[in-house]
Amino acid sequence: MDQGRIVIAGAGAIGCFVGGLLAAGGRPVTLLGRARVLDPIRQHGVHLTDFSGLDLRVDPEGVRLSETPGCMADAALVLVTVKGGATADMAAEIAAHAPADAPVISLQNGIGHADTLRAALPGRDARAGMVPFNVVPAGPGHWHRATSGDIAIGAGPGDLAARLTVPGLTVTEAAQITALQWGKLLLNLTNALNALSGLTLRDQLLSRDWRRLMADQMAEALGVLGACGIAVRSTTPLPAWMGPHILRLPTPLFLRIAAQMLTIDPQARTSMAYDVRTGRATEIDQLQGLVVDLAAKRGIPAPICTKVAGLVRKVTETGATDPQLTPDALRP
Repeated sequence: MDQGRIVIAGAGAIGCFVGGLLAAGGRPVTLLGRARVLDPIRQHGVHLTDFSGLDLRVDPEGVRLSETPGCMADAALVLVTVKGGATADMAAEIAAHAPADAPVISLQNGIGHADTLRAALPGRDARAGMVPFNVVPAGPGHWHRATSGDIAIGAGPGDLAARLTVPGLTVTEAAQITALQWGKLLLNLTNALNALSGLTLRDQLLSRDWRRLMADQMAEALGVLGACGIAVRSTTPLPAWMGPHILRLPTPLFLRIAAQMLTIDPQARTSMAYDVRTGRATEIDQLQGLVVDLAAKRGIPAPICTKVAGLVRKVTETGATDPQLTPDALRP
């Protein structure tokens, strides 16, 4: 199944991993990104690994690379993978360069990016997506998927999920994609805790003190979303409201239940942890920051999300790359 070129607009960790799997699966792919990401691919190709033993290489000739948005001129499908703050700029580039009949799918963290795309691309098929797994850099041109899960995109015409499903990558369509995105956001609130802890995700989850903080933060966010009338659909087999209760369980019982829902690489860290380590901008405004803004509009407190967001902004401003904070230091 070809059906035209797929352009990854903003190739970073997620974009290179998804684009690499699509290229390996026979889809014509263009990675639109920055030289610091694309230059190693020009030399080494794309190397993809994951927690399950995947070890795949795509030769440099197997994927088209571009640093200029004009490459979208022959796009049949555009996958937007830039960070949330760059969505409006990328939307303008898509409007200027991509064919009007090319669907556009947001595969970004956070909520509302598809709305930004639709506002800039009136009349086009622009959809939200949810990527449940974590991808981290593992070397020049090497990307490692460290957690499990399948991508979901908004339902619509064209059977886009089938076009995007290849070996190693399963994509489904969901009518309640926004509720799924909120479910993913609840899990992504852990990104900041991991970035501030200096620990691997596995070590953090083995600590009941850290899990209690995760649980309290998730419960706080669920309360805010409930007060705002926002529907939340879990990305795991268990309903979202059970998340805090499961996190608070004794460690042996927690591990037994969690192992049935999510596979985590022993060395996995969140993408925000890598952003902090390398001094790059984080997506804290699209995660804890969004919860804090919603709480403020309702006049209700969100003390944990407020404290965590402030700490992430502080370490970013000061240039700290390995904060190694304790759970108590993150509590109000």
